[in-house]
Amino acid sequence: MSGRRVYILGLIAIALALAAGVLVLTDKDPVYRLSELASFGRYDSQDTLIAAAAARHGLDPLLVKAVIWQESRFQPDKLGAHGERGLMQVTEPAAQDWVQALRVETFVPEDLLDPKTNIEIGTWYLAQALKHWSRQEDPLPFALGEYNAGRSRVKRWSGGASMSAEELSQAMDIASTRAYVAAVRDRYEYYKERGDTLSAP
Repeated sequence: MSGRRVYILGLIAIALALAAGVLVLTDKDPVYRLSELASFGRYDSQDTLIAAAAARHGLDPLLVKAVIWQESRFQPDKLGAHGERGLMQVTEPAAQDWVQALRVETFVPEDLLDPKTNIEIGTWYLAQALKHWSRQEDPLPFALGEYNAGRSRVKRWSGGASMSAEELSQAMDIASTRAYVAAVRDRYEYYKERGDTLSAP
């Protein structure tokens, strides 16, 4: 390779590094942006599946992606401490709810490690939670609380009454669920603010 070619390639590499640096440093969440760049496409690898499942269940795909980020950091083989599996950390009882509701005949628990199946079940479950809490002025924190801690706990926290997201947060006696709801909402807003779009095929 000639010296001139090495020089040109070096300049291109420096320009790319500078562009990446500017992108990271001007981002609202530079740590996330850096992690995203370092993932070599893992953060976007399920976008088509996310968009398709979200469209089927009437959800914003960016919300589903925010849940996946919080649950697994886009790792399809992640196993949770309480039997949760896959991208959306779906449990077997949640999967069985989906199986019964949709009369699925071929499901086995190992399917939760399949990204398509996992995203389908997790998105369905989240959509059901949003419908359940649709009478609340802002149903999202209630649905996310249910996704993380279960419906019975959110019912206990809300007492069956209409309340604001802030009131619900104050009523939550599980700090990790309070943090979970805030983290998903923040990531969802981040995706929207930077103009991310996911389209179903």
